[in-house]
Amino acid sequence: MTQYSGIGVSPGVAHGPVFRITRQVVRKPVPASPRQVFAALEAVAEELERRASAASIEVAREVLEAQSMIARDPALVEAIAARLTEDAVYPDVRDDIRDAFAGFRAALASLGGYFAERVNDLDEIADRTIDHLAGVTQVGSALEVPSIIVADDLTPSDTAAIDLDFALALVVAKGGPTSHTAIVARGLGIPAIVGCVGVDSVPDLTMLLVDGREGVAITDASLTEVAGRAAREEALRARAAGVTGPGRLSDGTPVTLLANAGNVDGVVAAASAGAEGIGLFRTELAFLDRQTEPTIDEQVELYSSVFAAMAGRRVVVRTIDAGSDKPVPFIAAEHEENPALGVRGWRLNRIDNSLVDRQLQALAMAAIASTADVWVMAPMIATAQEARDFAVRARRLGLKHVGVMVETPAAAIMADHVLAEVNFGSLGTNDLTQYVMAADRLDARLSDLTTSWHPAVLRAIQLAANHARNLARPLGVCGEAAADPQLAAVLVGLGVSSLSMSPPALAEVRGFLAHVDRATCVRAAEAAVSAGSELEAKLAATEILGD
Repeated sequence: MTQYSGIGVSPGVAHGPVFRITRQVVRKPVPASPRQVFAALEAVAEELERRASAASIEVAREVLEAQSMIARDPALVEAIAARLTEDAVYPDVRDDIRDAFAGFRAALASLGGYFAERVNDLDEIADRTIDHLAGVTQVGSALEVPSIIVADDLTPSDTAAIDLDFALALVVAKGGPTSHTAIVARGLGIPAIVGCVGVDSVPDLTMLLVDGREGVAITDASLTEVAGRAAREEALRARAAGVTGPGRLSDGTPVTLLANAGNVDGVVAAASAGAEGIGLFRTELAFLDRQTEPTIDEQVELYSSVFAAMAGRRVVVRTIDAGSDKPVPFIAAEHEENPALGVRGWRLNRIDNSLVDRQLQALAMAAIASTADVWVMAPMIATAQEARDFAVRARRLGLKHVGVMVETPAAAIMADHVLAEVNFGSLGTNDLTQYVMAADRLDARLSDLTTSWHPAVLRAIQLAANHARNLARPLGVCGEAAADPQLAAVLVGLGVSSLSMSPPALAEVRGFLAHVDRATCVRAAEAAVSAGSELEAKLAATEILGD
């Protein structure tokens, strides 16, 4: 029996045979002419489009569509043509193809953040082009029995190629809490562990026990171990299923439970999961895949559909959160050495002072015709002046509930001034954590530093919550921290009034909170912020809160 530890990103217990996903590397020379290389690129693009159409997982579909566009990028064709200048058969085109991709790869890597994660997508397109030319077919949907999927990492193409109906759990050696693997697993509601070093060496068919709550994978576990973990998990799920209605603590203290969404389908799923509203609607998805800015009428149509799906309930809309780390094609952003700290979110006004105004106008027009309780907030706010500027623009158009994301250390530290300018705040714990800890949340090597359980992060939240309470301003959480039941209770103890998360997490958080009172949450919060490390904080809080 061997135990592997990683980061549990989707709770649950599963036990079954290992199904390893590995890539077959082309090691022999691949002869081809430029015309054959271009034909291979087009074939790859078409295959990616087919997989996108068949993909049942939204994030996989979106990335596959983006990959197909990359494979057809004229600049990529030009880069290959610059290396293969003669219309003849070259003895080996592998290096030429990879060199052509290298420039794109370096550009994305230098951007960091969201687009640095797309480097793997480029590598996959290059590999698939070489595979096509070499006549190599990678293992696809060979999963035919319920199994534990194990890999070094999973690409969106991997997930689209596998019959996930047979996936009992996902365990990968790389990746972090915000990786595609984590997002896919949460969407499927199956256990998942990322950053599980060494697990990709476990042989096929080995019986593996996966505990996505604790982040451990155990080979050849005893039946007693399997039964014990499964029983504990079942008890927790039963508790969650037994609690319905609005979020509340055991003493009746209300805790509004909301959901995060990025499109209308996500809003509908949130309503089906019992969300009391939408705590974060990400509008940037309507901008990032466009070569031109969506018109006001197009935006009104989108927002109206969202509000209609949540008629009578709260919908918190975040204005466009994009920029150098998530470039908008129609905004001429400059190259930045550190884009996570550059012109993004509200700071887009520094290069285009009318984009957000048009978005606010569309939101105001949609809100007038809706019965939804529309709240609007700006991302990447650092100063009271920025909060004031946003509030003036939004209120001028008739938007009444105006707020800001508290995701920079500056906004948390200066929350007494920042929140005084608006009606509410929402803690973006993903970005707040990476900024407080100075650790890129997409870098798996730093995964131990990108947890919101760290006392430094909790103290920043506590400070902001204290200021919000003094100002009588609602302060919610819309980051990944809200989906962890114990951490959700700690956040409530720190003074947070609402929690927004992915829809599959709602039932468990609702069930957990219904069994603890406010005094217990406060004691757990005090223990966590007084701890010396993220591990000590979690252990101290869990000892008080229980499972």
